[in-house]
Parts: sequence; C-alpha cells; structure tokens
Amino acid sequence: MEAIVDRHHEKVARIARQLREHTNGRPVSLRKKSVAHQVPKRHDLRHRDDKIDVSDLTEILAIDPVRRICVAESGVTFVDLVAATLPHGLVPIVVPELKTITIGGAVSGCSIESMSFVHGGFHDTCLAYEVITGTGGVVVCTPDNEHRLMFQMMHGAFGTLGIVAKLTFKLIPAKPYVRLRYETYATLAAYQAAIMRHFSARDVDFMDGIIHSPTCYVLSTGDFVETAPYTSDYSWMKIYYQSTRTRTEDYLSTPDYFFRYDRGVTNVSPKSFLGRLVFGKFLASSQWLRLGEKLHWLLRSEKPTIILDVFVPFSRAQEFLTWHERELGFYPLWCVPYRRVRDYEWLDDSFYRGMSDVLFLDLAIYGMRQRGPKNYHRLIEEKLRELGGVKTLIAHNYYGEAEFWSIWNKRNYAAVKAITDPNNVFRDLYTKTCKTVMGQR
Repeated sequence: MEAIVDRHHEKVARIARQLREHTNGRPVSLRKKSVAHQVPKRHDLRHRDDKIDVSDLTEILAIDPVRRICVAESGVTFVDLVAATLPHGLVPIVVPELKTITIGGAVSGCSIESMSFVHGGFHDTCLAYEVITGTGGVVVCTPDNEHRLMFQMMHGAFGTLGIVAKLTFKLIPAKPYVRLRYETYATLAAYQAAIMRHFSARDVDFMDGIIHSPTCYVLSTGDFVETAPYTSDYSWMKIYYQSTRTRTEDYLSTPDYFFRYDRGVTNVSPKSFLGRLVFGKFLASSQWLRLGEKLHWLLRSEKPTIILDVFVPFSRAQEFLTWHERELGFYPLWCVPYRRVRDYEWLDDSFYRGMSDVLFLDLAIYGMRQRGPKNYHRLIEEKLRELGGVKTLIAHNYYGEAEFWSIWNKRNYAAVKAITDPNNVFRDLYTKTCKTVMGQR
C-alpha cells in the first residue's frame, strides 16, 4: 500500500513539474492512455497543442469494502474499476455505458447511467478530488472544506480548471447478475407515468429505456440477482437496444449489463450483419473513437452528425418530444431518467429560477445525419433554452459567448479559475468547447 501511495506522489510531482516548466504561453492538452470520449471533430485545434503527459494515472490506490469507498487515479477506466471492486461484492454507484470511460473523464464530462434516477451523476457519488493546478500546485477539494466551490465546479469543466489526479468515491453492494424487465408503452404519457412510479417507489436498482418510435416506448428496469437461468451476450453479433423491442425479460452478468452499450448505444457500428460478423468483435466504441481521433481530417466539417445528450425537465418532456418529432423525426432515442441531486454550482442561478422538477430525462440523440439547410445542433440549443433544459458539451456547440455564460455560471467558474489556472493554460470552458474544437481561436 505504501509503495502505491509513493508511486502516486511521484506521478503527481512529475505532472506538476511539467506544468511549472511550461512557460511559453501556449495552451496545453493532456496525453492520456485511454481515448477521449468526446465526439471527434475535424478542425479541433487541440491536435496541435503542447501535451502534458498524464498517461500513467491508471492505478486503483485503495478499496475499503467496510466503508464502501474507493480511491483511484483519474485515468482508471470503468471496466477495470468494476473488475476490481466486484470481487468485494461492490461496484461504483454510477457506471457509464462505455468500458474505457475514465473516472476523471466521468467527472469532467458529466457521465450518468441507469442508477442516475436515484443517485444523480458519477460526480454526485464522489467525496474528494486531488487537483493539479495550471501553475503546478496541488489542491485537495471536498464538498465541505475550504475548496468546496472548486469541488463542485470540477464537474462539467472538461479539464479547464485543472487536472484531477485522484478521486475518492462511494461504492454500492452488487451481485453477480442483473435481471432485466422491459415494459412497453404506446404513449409518452403512459411511459412517463411508469418512470415516475418507479422513481417514487425506488423499487428497482436500474432504470433506463429506448424510445423506438413515437408509438413504442420501452422502459428497462433491472435488479441485482445472485443467480441467472441464462445470460445474454451483446458484445458481438446481437445489438442490445434492439433486444428491448422484442423481449420482455433478460439476464446479463453484472459487467455485461454495465457495458451492454459498449459497441454504441443506438448508433452501433458496423451496422450490417456481415460487417459485425467480420469486424464487430474488434471494433467497439474505443476503437471507433481512436480512429476518429487519428483520422480527424476525414470527418465532416459541414453539418456534422448529431451525437449529443439533452437534459429536459420531466414536466417539459412532452413539449420537447413533440417538437423533436416535428423538426428532427429521428429514432431511436436513449432515455435515462436523472435525479437532480442539488442545484449545481456550475449552472447559472437563473437556470433554477421557477424550476420545480427534481427529475430530468436525458434523451440521447446518437447518429442523426443532418440534411437540408438547417443547423439542427443550433435548433436543439435554442429549444432547450426555451424549455429550461441543457445539453452536454461533448459534441458540436454553436453558442455565442454571452448566451453560453447565461447558462453556465460565469461567476463561480471565474472564481475557481483564478485559483487553479490564472494563466489560462487549459483554456476557458467556452473557448475549449465552443471554439477550439471547432477550429476557431
């Protein structure tokens, strides 16, 4: 144990030294072991950035099965984390859908999944972050120490406030298998009633769903179980989301359940049977993202494919989906109920003004090709503002700067930025997510 801790301190010291020695004024990006889980973009200027090497931040430092707490470096992937904690009968409380999402990336990029209807996002299960600042300092922030605002603002900051080197987070008891049940509804009203029923009763361990069409809404609920009469495998030929339309029940091993969408949620590639037969075993999400990163000059620059998550207040879901059917007409959609655990400091105070919804629906629009003259990314941004929703920033963003900072909390962000990155070596959130990735300085 002591050797692991010493090794971690050495890594942090090396990374901090890189930042202290970076004096040319150029912005930096991180060199990681795992692929970035943002949508690859053709003109992203970060490809030409100076790099800070954090590729060795990949160790689990401690698992405390009594207190149900884990301490790990930020580059640990969820597939490795689940493999390490499950023998203790424990797993992370929120496990994102792709195997190689890292725990640091889950905080920076707002990861949620099918336990989020109770527990919120992965960041809501965290207890402490060790942050390496842009000036080469090291700060430990928690929800209740003097750096509490820093702790809250690290979520959704996309690495612009510092490098999260180590995380402490909670675990939850788990069993070897998950039993799934699929409830199918013909109307959104019936679907929402079912979601609210399970949300209020807390009678299932997991809840998400697939909206296959405006007349086919499938709600997937699941529970940990000790044994299973059979298990399904969606790692190669079979596609998980399609199974929800034809089955009423299923059993998966717990790791297979967590990563049932690893080959893509509703945008599985290869799409053809022959393509999956030949390449499907070898081309999961990480490989496609790596190809997009390496071959970014081949990506669309005009009318890029829509791959994004929108968070809509539960009470406004009918309005959004009616608009979606009329303007976009794209299906299937992944639907993840998400409990707002707190009024998050990273959103502007006005976002919560008059809002009574505790539950949001994360509606994932993955793989929609844009056709015609409209910019559908921008139409979605405008509709979300009208309905009091918000989107993640992993995709293509078209906000003006003033508009952006009327949604994200500029006052809180600037207060933390002044402490953690006064020289702006990591860029600011608007510049990084709305300009740099789009090839603009």
